[in-house]
Amino acid sequence: MFKLFWVTWWDEENEDIETLDKEIIENDENVWQISLDIIEKKYSIIIIAPIAWVKLENIDLSVNKNVLVISWNREKPMNYYEWNIIRNSECFWWDFNRNIILPENMDFDNIKAIMEDSLLIINIPKINLDSKTIKINKIEW
Repeated sequence: MFKLFWVTWWDEENEDIETLDKEIIENDENVWQISLDIIEKKYSIIIIAPIAWVKLENIDLSVNKNVLVISWNREKPMNYYEWNIIRNSECFWWDFNRNIILPENMDFDNIKAIMEDSLLIINIPKINLDSKTIKINKIEW
């Protein structure tokens, strides 16, 4: 799934603007996606993904152009196979993948990621582009 930034639509019933997720779903039934939050701050974008029962070394983060790819594999614990009867099974135990299209003004060389309380927290700083006023001189002929 791809998450596009700043694509919006008008909800006439609620009279507010909501973010629209544009999904591009591939035909791979063995890859699952996880929910995540994207928070835009003045100088960075923070991505928070709840990832339980996954070792940090099994999470892969990569950037290609302006697409951040988060992928990992969550394997079913061995003691699942010891239990005789599983009454309800709603957990996902396969490969996960999530692609996030980011704005181009991001400092992809300084991405930082931490894992805290089963949350993957990714901080991507923005490139600070200074603005200035340019004086236009008159040319005398």
